[in-house]
Parts: sequence; structure tokens; C-alpha cells
Amino acid sequence: MAQIINHSFDTIPKSYLFSEVARRVAAFRAAHPEKELIPMGIGDVTRPLRRPVIEALKKAAEEQAHAESFHGYGPEQGYDFLREAVLGHYAGFGVHLEKEDVFISDGAKSDLGNLPDLFSGDCVVLLPDPVYPVYRDSNLMAGRRVTYLAATRANGFAPLPDETLHADLVYLCSPANPTGAAYTREQLKVWVDWALANDAVILYDAAYECFIRDDLPHSIYEVEGAKECAIEVCSLSKTAGFTGMRCGYTVVPHGLVREGQNLHDLWLRRQCTKMNGVAYPIQRAAEAVFTPEGMAACREDIAAYLRAAAIVADALDELGIWYCGGKNSPYIWMECPKGMDSWQFFDALLENAGIIGTPGSGFGENGEGYFRLSAFSGEENARAAMERLRAWLQS
Repeated sequence: MAQIINHSFDTIPKSYLFSEVARRVAAFRAAHPEKELIPMGIGDVTRPLRRPVIEALKKAAEEQAHAESFHGYGPEQGYDFLREAVLGHYAGFGVHLEKEDVFISDGAKSDLGNLPDLFSGDCVVLLPDPVYPVYRDSNLMAGRRVTYLAATRANGFAPLPDETLHADLVYLCSPANPTGAAYTREQLKVWVDWALANDAVILYDAAYECFIRDDLPHSIYEVEGAKECAIEVCSLSKTAGFTGMRCGYTVVPHGLVREGQNLHDLWLRRQCTKMNGVAYPIQRAAEAVFTPEGMAACREDIAAYLRAAAIVADALDELGIWYCGGKNSPYIWMECPKGMDSWQFFDALLENAGIIGTPGSGFGENGEGYFRLSAFSGEENARAAMERLRAWLQS
């Protein structure tokens, strides 16, 4: 009898990492209802949408109430007004794109999971380890062979390729989730040169580029040759608090060709088949993000999250705990103290300090012994959490 179920699902964990975190937290709350917990785990934002975004959203919603301004199905690639705003954002860090290269999406997660539709099931996928689980699981679900490149403390959790490495599709994220590590231009040039030499394609996740404060690349397209080997995915979730709004953008340059196929044209064909576009009011709200007033408000929110990250980093410095991230990223990737593994530390931190974090082992084998803390809970929570952490570890 022919199998009708995709048994590639058997190769992925039965529970998504954050579902398991939520399950354990719910069980702890049920057993200890009197304990006040501080959430510093999942990377959801907490600061509300800013006024320029809200006003644009309200105006666009009102337009939908009148026949003369009503918008039905929109272009699958996104409205031109938003695509042009994205072009302006890229121009701000010296990257010049064509409007047709920009595709508006409902967020980075969807496109990062769907872009492999352009590639055969036989292609080899390379992921850094530890890694955002969506990269891994979406390819394993499709039955692709996934290989890993060790990201470790020794290489600053920013691994580089060498001449022995082979893969067809590579996922990179900078600043990285979960580690907060970020590539320099010189390091990205190594990846671009390797991809061009090996006919590989890089899927570059730039969801956290808005947190960069040092002289680091905001886009892989700041590197010469990247338009011939890289697709870039970005999101407004962290930039502008759009986790509940769902809007992002993906850049597929016209110059990206493999096996005689233009990947831009393939992605356009795929989107026209499987997506009806992002809602008009959401795209108008997203357009407001890229105005001077909108970007100023976003910078205020990002600065607040980075202040919270600095509070965590200062406490870890005081406690003598190794970490990376927290400077150009909202994530702090810390070594688990007292020789604990990731889930042991998760449970101990919950029990002894009432702090919710994310076990590093959930992001891959090389995440074992590490732990991710998120600054998205804000300065007040970060300060309270670090006071509890000090009290526990110094007792």
C-alpha cells in the first residue's frame, strides 16, 4: 500500500522548542501559583506600536470603508509604495536595489520556510549549529539532507567555510538568533566568495539588522558579489514591533541564476501561486515605519531593548559568566553556570530565580551548555531578573 503521509516529519522533534518551554512553564505555574515569573525567553517584543504606524493603520482601515478607496486583492509582490520605501531603507546603508527585486511578505519566518520550494529535494542544506529551528525543521520536513557547521565559542559563534565544505543552500543570520554573534564585512566576503566558487545560494536572515550599532554590515548586499549568490530576508517584527502585525520583505536579485533558472522569476511564480499578498492596511502601516518619524520612534524602542541587554551583560560580567551578544543584538548567549546542561539550568533558573529563558540545546548540538536570554522583556524586568540571578548564584 502506498504511503500517503510525509514521513519526513518523523525526522524532526515532536514538539517545537518554544512549545516545550511553554509546557514546562505552565506546569511550574500550576505547581507554584504564588511565584511571580519574569519572562526572558521567547523573542517577542513588548513595546507597543508607535503613533506614526497606528495613524497610518487607522487611515488605511478607514479607506476600506469607502468604495472609492477600497482595496481588494493586492499585488502578490507587495504594493509599490512599500517596495519603494524598502529601497530607500537599503539606500541608507549604501545598497541599491531594483524595485522588482523586493517582495513584501507576512514576515521572515514564512519566507525562510518557503524559499526552499525553489530548490530540489536532493540539494544539500548547510546550517550553522546552534541555529534558529525554522531553518532546520522546514528542510527536514521536505526530506532534504541537512548538514551542520559548528558555531562555537572558539570561532565566536560565527563560523566560516573552507575549501573542503560542500553545500548547495546555506542559511546565515547576522546578528544571529540565538547567539547574538554578528559577521563583519570581511567574514561575509569569505562566505560570498565561497558561494560563488561552489554555485551555492545563501539565504541571509537580516531580521535583527536594526540592532547593529558597531561598524558591521546591515545587509549581505554590502559585500561585492552577493547579488549573484544571496537572497536576503528581513522583517519588521523586531524593527517596529510588528510581531502581531506580520509584515516583512525578501530580496531576490534578478542577477541570481542557477542551472539556467532565474531565482527571482521562480520566486515570483511561487508567490503568485501560493500567496495573495499582505493586507493593504498592514502595508500602509509598514510604509509609515520608513518615514523619518517612524524610524525615529523605532530607534527609541531599539535603544530601550539594548539598554535592557546591557543590564543583563553587566550582571554576567559581575558574576564572571561568559557570554556573547547583547551589544548588536537583543539576545545574550550565556554559558550555563555550575556545570549544568541547558535544560538543567532552565529548570534551576525557574525554580530558584523565577526567570524564564531558552535552553541552548534546543538550537542544536553546539548549543548544549549554553542558554539564551532575551532583552525584549524590557529594562525593568531585566533589572529585576538580574537581581534574582545574583541572589541565587551568590548565595
